[in-house]
Amino acid sequence: MKRLPDAELAVMQALWDGEIPVARAVLETRLQDTHPMAATTLLTLLTRLAEKGFVKIEKTGRAALYIPLVSREEYLAEQGRRFFRTLCGGNLSTFASALCDSGLSKEELATLRDLLDRDAL
Repeated sequence: MKRLPDAELAVMQALWDGEIPVARAVLETRLQDTHPMAATTLLTLLTRLAEKGFVKIEKTGRAALYIPLVSREEYLAEQGRRFFRTLCGGNLSTFASALCDSGLSKEELATLRDLLDRDAL
């Protein structure tokens, strides 16, 4: 699964953030504050996402509803694996160092350590 461009990822996040299926107008509202875009641009992005297999488009007359085919968790897991393999060379020490250098606070790192200790991940 390839990494999505920022605009397509913003649309996917809007899809993941609420009830499904979603109408275009609802997506526009969800995106309004963070990624405002014209209706035609949104429709183009949704079509691209459908072509890539990320979204299913259900036509109902002239209207359409949009359903994510890839969950947020699936996407995040794949991108995490890709980061680990590609940028860290599959080296756990390099990955851990990058995570520590990413700007996470000591509290966030402690939470991560606790999750690992409790086998909660």
